Amino acid sequence: MSEAKNGDKVKVHYTGTFDDGTVFDTSREREPLEFTLGEGGLIPGFESGVMGMTVGASKTVSIEPENAYGPVREELIATVDIKHFPPDVKPAVGQHFEMQRPDGNPVDVVITKLEGEEVTLDANHPLAGKKLTFEIELVEIV
Repeated sequence: MSEAKNGDKVKVHYTGTFDDGTVFDTSREREPLEFTLGEGGLIPGFESGVMGMTVGASKTVSIEPENAYGPVREELIATVDIKHFPPDVKPAVGQHFEMQRPDGNPVDVVITKLEGEEVTLDANHPLAGKKLTFEIELVEIV
């Protein structure tokens, strides 16, 4: 049987979990994820986990933050005064917003803390700094 290699277009089913077993994403209720190995469209640890698999095979891969969404970057966390929000917006922890960077590009942020008149915004990827585990099944090499 052929093994998945760099340049192959593959279809996989996966379930991603945190260390405590909480599922953060799965393809099991939808079509398999299709991508080309080596193009860099997915996190490095996931792609390397698929390399060498044969169709029908399943495996579990544990991915450290460095090979996933990276570490939490403190420079992407900022505290701003609540007066910078429109008057009709009532900031709450967990709210997501799209803001513009100084260069005009959009960036997604989430409110992580409210303290008095100060609002803490985090522009890190929600999975940054986390160890991820994936159960991967190679469905097809296209």
